[in-house]
Amino acid sequence: MTASTYHGLTMPKVSFFALPNATAGAAGTAPAPTSARRKIPLTQPLRHARYRRIWLANLVSNLGTWTQTFAAAWLVASLSNSASITSLVQTATYVPVFLFALFAGVLADAVHRPKFLFFCNLFNALCAGTMALLVWSGKVSSGPVLAITFCLGIGTAFILPAWQAAMSGLVEPDEVEAAATLNNLSYNLSAILGPALGGLLFGWIGPGALFLANALSFAGLLFVYWHWWQEGTPQPVARAAFGERFRLGVASALGCPRYRRILRNVCSVFFATIAFASLLPVFVRDVLQMRAGVYGTLMGCLGGGAVIAAFFLPQVRARVDKTGVLAGALLVYGAMLMAMPLTRSLALLMPLIVCGGMAWSATVSTLNAAAQLSFPAEVRARTLSIYLFVMSGGYVAGSVFWGRVADAWGVRAALAAAGACVMLNALVLMKGRSRHPI
Repeated sequence: MTASTYHGLTMPKVSFFALPNATAGAAGTAPAPTSARRKIPLTQPLRHARYRRIWLANLVSNLGTWTQTFAAAWLVASLSNSASITSLVQTATYVPVFLFALFAGVLADAVHRPKFLFFCNLFNALCAGTMALLVWSGKVSSGPVLAITFCLGIGTAFILPAWQAAMSGLVEPDEVEAAATLNNLSYNLSAILGPALGGLLFGWIGPGALFLANALSFAGLLFVYWHWWQEGTPQPVARAAFGERFRLGVASALGCPRYRRILRNVCSVFFATIAFASLLPVFVRDVLQMRAGVYGTLMGCLGGGAVIAAFFLPQVRARVDKTGVLAGALLVYGAMLMAMPLTRSLALLMPLIVCGGMAWSATVSTLNAAAQLSFPAEVRARTLSIYLFVMSGGYVAGSVFWGRVADAWGVRAALAAAGACVMLNALVLMKGRSRHPI
């Protein structure tokens, strides 16, 4: 459903911390955090039938997304020797989110979400099918692959605000953090299997079949959204003009000091962390001098670490404030990036990246859950779209910047510099932990 990162996203994709009340005012003013934090079991959100059905369908779709992400990145790396060109796969994924997220957020608060999500996912399925036909035509080159990746990003840009707002509305307010971790778990289970399957199958059945698999993986989500749509859920009534709703969303987000801090951290963190996804194909090809299977394995290690983290994060969440956990996670992730250039041994790289995946799960879940719970449902999609806008801006700038650094000074230097930036973010967070919590 999401692209690597969306993974959102990704995801699409953890405070172990006190959260603001989900009924905070439209300006996003959160009540003072309390010292008591109740542990919510990881699987508790699955008791809600609709959330459970969407979660399972999204698991399958995420598997297709990771297969597509792997195949597109390795295909472009195979077609070009430039780190900058290879890193453009990530740029093409996130530029549409940067361009359209704000518009999509305003739209998502005014449309019938099941119907809207059905057509957006259908668009992405058709784009993935077109990518398969392009490869099978025998005329594939980097330009068309990046163009269709951009189109997939457009679909994702419109999906993410509606999907995040819808999912957080399907569970109780105190379950949103667990739901965010579950969504991240779904994404990262697929992050293990998708690249691993892609690495095994890329040379055997070719990238075209992998792109087709992604197109077919949308079937479950389309089925669930179709049935939700047909149930006749009331459609939101847009009581104000588009411009007024847009201004309200921006004012709500930027008028909240805590949310502004979240946005600053999102931009700086994702600017630095995108170096891993952008440069891993080049690192495997040029530094390790290995092939697609190793690239898939290392991508899977990051997902494996995130899956492991999902099972102990609820316990951490009940004991540690979110700012501290976010800072700690960034220290670990930064250390992973700085250590990668120092070794060519898979026996060392694999556990190193697993640790990085655990830190990545904590980072993404912390920031995402805090953003989801900062505002009431009436403006949630709009305020989340600003989160996505800032996130994608960090990703786009970072993927271009680190690709240029790698071309100028080598992929090792680029990874080490990105790791230093991540660790600097952690130190800044720790310094302001008591005065400016997330």
